[in-house]
Amino acid sequence: METQYRQFFRLLSDDTRLRSLLLIRQEGELCVCELVHALGVIQPKVSRHLAALRDSGVVADRRSGQWIYYRIHPDLPDWARQVIDATGSAAATRKPFADDLAVLAAMPNRPNAARCA
Repeated sequence: METQYRQFFRLLSDDTRLRSLLLIRQEGELCVCELVHALGVIQPKVSRHLAALRDSGVVADRRSGQWIYYRIHPDLPDWARQVIDATGSAAATRKPFADDLAVLAAMPNRPNAARCA
């Protein structure tokens, strides 16, 4: 699905969606539980924002057992991927993004063991 410029930037304007997307970009793929842990928000909120990103073609998901994993959509236009990459590079050492990465890195029972156990 082609992502329109206006819709794309509207999606990125939400803090939860932007933080989730930058974590996914950094890690390659994350499950909802990892995002909940890193962001410190409730699962329904994270899932709702991921659904908006998925429905707009920004992220793709896959199910493995009871877990759903998200990654940057492989068909995302180059311009959109460049925006995400530039934003992620600029934000990597700044709050709240650096804190999100640190919290995620310290998450107990993180993959590749039993996810979200």
